[in-house]
Amino acid sequence: MKITILGCGASAGVPMIGGSDGSGDWGSCDPNEQKNRRTRSSIVIESETGQRLLVDASPDLRNQIIDNRIPGIDAILFTHAHADHIAGIDDIRLLNRIANRPLDAFGMPVTLDEISRRFAYAFSPWNPPHFYRPVLVARPVEPGTSVSAADLNIRIFRQNHGKIDSLGLRIGSFAYSTDVVKLDDAAMAVLAGVDTWIVDCFLRDGTHWTHANLSTVLGWVEQLRPRRTILTHMGTGMDWAWMATNLPPGVEAAFDGMVVAV
Repeated sequence: MKITILGCGASAGVPMIGGSDGSGDWGSCDPNEQKNRRTRSSIVIESETGQRLLVDASPDLRNQIIDNRIPGIDAILFTHAHADHIAGIDDIRLLNRIANRPLDAFGMPVTLDEISRRFAYAFSPWNPPHFYRPVLVARPVEPGTSVSAADLNIRIFRQNHGKIDSLGLRIGSFAYSTDVVKLDDAAMAVLAGVDTWIVDCFLRDGTHWTHANLSTVLGWVEQLRPRRTILTHMGTGMDWAWMATNLPPGVEAAFDGMVVAV
């Protein structure tokens, strides 16, 4: 199984719009370090048979797919309905054309309901043979269950993301937990024994009401003991060089285009 990290940035990306000269607000991230340049969080998981699952459709989806040379997608899973995870939906029409069919879109019922309100046309029945718009087939899933998609057996679990829930997923020894601030006992039970874990870590210091900080993530790592932990959904306070020097063994920062073999 191969995981490609299309983007590992927070909702505003790194750099954020702004800066004294308009070239971007980098916060404490060194603008000369390419690995500090982060698009919005999304991944592609490729099964042993070559099928591919897209997890979330960020506003940067078009460039992410091209830059990472992803030739096609077979199914999509939405972790939640925040804009930085769904605003790339219009670019899915090209993925429809490549697959030559509508694409299954998995997510919690509340997530799919929200997406279908905002992008109703994407869930309208397909009129073959053309794809002039994205065509998705809603596949509601409940946390605590498993689903088969893109030749992958996916266990999904509930995560607390402030006022809403998001979906975490586990496939074999791999797990993905973007956009999370708290994990309950049920989630920790699904994560038990995980080998490779990609997990939200928005900021190094301080607290945030919807995202984990570094001390929270390191606490989870202490409990779960994964062999490899990769931080994602990072904001402008997460400088690459600082993390390369200061993160403990077995914990590392993601970067856009990173490929993880499991």
